[in-house]
Amino acid sequence: MKRDFLTVWDLSSQETENLLRRAVDLKTGKDRNSCPLIGKSIGLIFEKPSTRTRVSFEAGIYQLGGQPIALNPSELQLGRGETMSDTARTLSRYLSGIVIRTFAHSTLETFSRDASVPVINGLSDLHHPCQVLADLMTMLEKKGRIKGLKVAFVGDGNNVCNSLIEAASSMEFNLTIACAEGFEPDAGIMEKARESARSEIVVLRDPKEAAGMADVIYTDVWVSMGQEQYSDEKKKKLQAYQVNSRLLSCSKKDVIVLHCLPAHRGEEITDEVMDGPHSVVFDQAENRLHAQKALIEMLLT
Repeated sequence: MKRDFLTVWDLSSQETENLLRRAVDLKTGKDRNSCPLIGKSIGLIFEKPSTRTRVSFEAGIYQLGGQPIALNPSELQLGRGETMSDTARTLSRYLSGIVIRTFAHSTLETFSRDASVPVINGLSDLHHPCQVLADLMTMLEKKGRIKGLKVAFVGDGNNVCNSLIEAASSMEFNLTIACAEGFEPDAGIMEKARESARSEIVVLRDPKEAAGMADVIYTDVWVSMGQEQYSDEKKKKLQAYQVNSRLLSCSKKDVIVLHCLPAHRGEEITDEVMDGPHSVVFDQAENRLHAQKALIEMLLT
């Protein structure tokens, strides 16, 4: 039976733990010559621009012995009116799996419903689960554990924040979200997470309170792709949520700083922090490759 990965909750906590262990093994070079995707092709449909997601998936699929096929929606019959359902049914006859980076999460749900091969969420406006797998791997790598960590997410309650909430509820780390009024994470995800959580998930206004004694401080851009029309308003309301040296002084001395990139330096994060000793953002970016290889291996073999 085919399995999709549209949200963090599509994997159990035990499956996530197994995946992270496998990702660590892959990063060390274990099974370097293992090519479980030989003879398999995986489609990559990207409606949004991408650096890390596209390159990490293409490289990872190739390293596992498979063939990545990048598909520009404007060059498919989707661009001439073919339905998402018909495209999903057709591509399933050619491909062993499909990665989609899109705007509306409903696009992924429709595609996965009609596809007969695994569908992976490369990003939607509501969720970014592949990013959070890499985040969890980075926490494990740098802190030696995930359970019981205190994570502070500072800024806009966006798709990354939503997926981080899901991860906190299943992986038992405590998550404090500091955001301005009107920029909270998705209410439905929050409600479901609190019902199932074995950890504390809190939304508040004061970034210093959120960062207090944090093991991890996480931020993301204030204006996500497709939301540029709100740029000036959001930047004005989120100015107090910049991750800078003053905010880091509220956290633990060995705090690590995460950012899923790309970063708008001087807005949500300063150069001093981004390039400083607490920053692990480029290790985090690298871990997209290893976590996604483990995910693909889990779903397609």
